[in-house]
Amino acid sequence: MKLPSSLLLPLVTMGAASLGGFVFSLLHIPLAWMIGAMAGTAAVAWSRPVMVPKMARPASLIAIGLAFGQTFSGPVLAALLDALPAILLAGMLSIMAGVATVPIFTRLAETDASTGYFSTIPGGVVVMAVLAQRANAPIAPVTLAQTMRVLVVVLVMPPLLSAFAPHGDSSAFLAPRVPIEPLGLVGMIAAGFIAAVVLRRAGLANPWMIGPCLLAITAAAFGMLPSGVPPWMVNAAQVGMGASLGQRMTRDFLLSSRRLMHAAVLSSLALCAICTAMAVTLAWATGLPPAAVMLGMAPGGMPEMGVTAKALGAAVPLVLGFHLARTLMCSFLLGPIFRLLVRLRLFTPRPAA
Repeated sequence: MKLPSSLLLPLVTMGAASLGGFVFSLLHIPLAWMIGAMAGTAAVAWSRPVMVPKMARPASLIAIGLAFGQTFSGPVLAALLDALPAILLAGMLSIMAGVATVPIFTRLAETDASTGYFSTIPGGVVVMAVLAQRANAPIAPVTLAQTMRVLVVVLVMPPLLSAFAPHGDSSAFLAPRVPIEPLGLVGMIAAGFIAAVVLRRAGLANPWMIGPCLLAITAAAFGMLPSGVPPWMVNAAQVGMGASLGQRMTRDFLLSSRRLMHAAVLSSLALCAICTAMAVTLAWATGLPPAAVMLGMAPGGMPEMGVTAKALGAAVPLVLGFHLARTLMCSFLLGPIFRLLVRLRLFTPRPAA
């Protein structure tokens, strides 16, 4: 009996993703399950259609959010409050680094400054697409460039940090491990799903991770976590996230708009270099753990960099604090900054359609 394509495609896709993650884990590659899943899915997507189940990424983000949230505690939250000035400064520096790479992108891609602005600043794929639409910038190239930025950072940063970044003293940002309790874990997953749905209906960006994460943070801060999140669940979530990234890397995606792709890759590498240099300086000046600051200022997405921090044993709460602050700052400040740059005649806005 032949399986319908609606069942066969997801099975083949997730099978390739799982196999890629398993092979990369055997090779001890940093962030093996996510990068391997992305590579396995992309290898299939190059020559045939792929399909990741619709709920794969939301389910993965729920698991990741719960795993992140359990790393918080009362003392950890207090340590984060002490680090708040550095976190806010890092967010502003990251935005400035993105602005600095706009000329690289616009020259290589031959686009206008408005498109370059929303394509290079590391504010998240969804957030930057929404802001670009509000500023009358084209959404398609912005989405493509932001997607390539996430892919570049996921492939470049984990091996570099694993090989070279000193971890430093992150004891202030470490919470006690919580034992695994099956019934408690089921209850956490159900509550996390409900929290995600509530935030989604409220219109919050990335509700599938933030909802469960806030729920687990609250429970952890009061010492009421019913269960820890087992490593196998985190690995499975990495496979779901990697497959979601890999399914975008089709032949048409990689071969179309080559100039834009080259510009996105090179500007992303430049952005990684600038942010890493700033992070090293900030870590030295503040005494915060260098690996966590470098991941916190890395121009990747919050879920991907949080997973990297967990895999490398860096201070997950501190990394999440950096990324959450930057996401909020981008949501509220990028529009006014763009209008200021236009008023100063540093950027030329696109004419209304």
